[in-house]
Amino acid sequence: MSELLNMSLVEAADSVASGAVSSVELTKAALLAGESAQTRLNCFIDLWPERALKSAAHADAQRIAGASLGPLHGVPLAHKDMFYRAGEISTCGSKIRADFRPTVTATVLERLDSAGAVTLGTLNMAEFATGPTGHNVHYGACRNPWNSDYITGGSSSGSGAATAARLVFGALGSDTGGSVRLPAAACGLFGMKATQSRVSRYGAMGLSFSLDNIGPLARTARDCARMLGVIAGFDELDSTSSRYPTVNYEAATLNPDIKGLRIGVPRAYFRDEADAQVLDAADNALRVLESLGAVIVDVDIPFADVMARIGGPISGIEALALHRAWMRERPQDYGPQTLARHLSNLAVPAADYLAAVQARPRIIREFVDTVFSQCDVLQAPVFPTAIPTIAHTDVGAGQGFEQMLSALTRNTRPFNFLALPGLSTPAGFCRNGLPLSFQLLGRPFAEAKLLRVGAAYEAATQWTTAPPPSAD
Repeated sequence: MSELLNMSLVEAADSVASGAVSSVELTKAALLAGESAQTRLNCFIDLWPERALKSAAHADAQRIAGASLGPLHGVPLAHKDMFYRAGEISTCGSKIRADFRPTVTATVLERLDSAGAVTLGTLNMAEFATGPTGHNVHYGACRNPWNSDYITGGSSSGSGAATAARLVFGALGSDTGGSVRLPAAACGLFGMKATQSRVSRYGAMGLSFSLDNIGPLARTARDCARMLGVIAGFDELDSTSSRYPTVNYEAATLNPDIKGLRIGVPRAYFRDEADAQVLDAADNALRVLESLGAVIVDVDIPFADVMARIGGPISGIEALALHRAWMRERPQDYGPQTLARHLSNLAVPAADYLAAVQARPRIIREFVDTVFSQCDVLQAPVFPTAIPTIAHTDVGAGQGFEQMLSALTRNTRPFNFLALPGLSTPAGFCRNGLPLSFQLLGRPFAEAKLLRVGAAYEAATQWTTAPPPSAD
């Protein structure tokens, strides 16, 4: 691996801005690494060498000319293949959209472009973002750079693998039931699902209108904060976009002080089915945070008895509404698991969907009031178990696939229904060498607070400094 690619995103941006390294050098190194790693990791759907190098050369020319530089100027990124760029194919990880060329560009991509980022290509993903493991029958399974026999997490599988493997400096994913936090956790990254409405969804493939989120995956808390700072904020093209003011997220990660901050440990549900390694990592992290001055408190969780079920009727019915026509006209072009999931949603009564939608504001209000009157930040596992293998989770649409999917997302999916921000945070490694993690959750629009805690923990532990074996 080129040493250039071992820099953090912030270090890379600063190096380009100072002239210590050119964007063309960074982009050439990233393209070479991406081409080399593709056979091992299968994390790209498409690489754009000519376009990327042209963009990098333009970035270098701007710097030499003394132009004002954005916070991502000249830095190579790549993104899940569901963010539309006008005129470019966006497969959404599917056969059905293998040749789809949108006429609009996603707001998040336009904001990254304006910040000076170089786009390297498009990244692998679960078909139509409907799986938490990284399997894809059309483009092949994406593989974990820490051990290629293991899953990357999904559905933003390529975003996790490419960023962890030092092929790009960061990537965007989407999170409807955990699909930013899960691949971040599986690959040893920070991954931010912001408050629903914080990041525009205009020009991104939809899955569940009520639950979809867009967020960054990056190697450090500060990198994650810089990307979030670029993409967050009101967008008049997205009717659900919030006007709540953004803050300087990156500033929250600099010399972070968490003295007196109350970190909550849930008494119910989120730790109930976690295995020993996962709980040990979470508890060790709590001890580190306590040593930094945080106060650890046990927290009562309202609606613990329904956490596993909330959101299910909403995501199922809304996804079915988007896919109903294709399911009639092109059922053979779906992967078997994706089709089976949509077909199972036909059995969800409309009354259940309406009940979930109507109850959502009350449940959110009571959860926020109850939990965050007891603590400032809630901590919980991301995956309840150690990262599983690709073979173990390759169940197709056979018996037990729904139970497997529910088990993997049991701790992430509730926070999509609750619309709350969550930050997946690396927490070391389990016995098989795969990453361990935890997530930090907060009140609406508390992203900066979560990043502050994540950055404090990161500085004290340094789990994110070593690259995975595939990047050597």
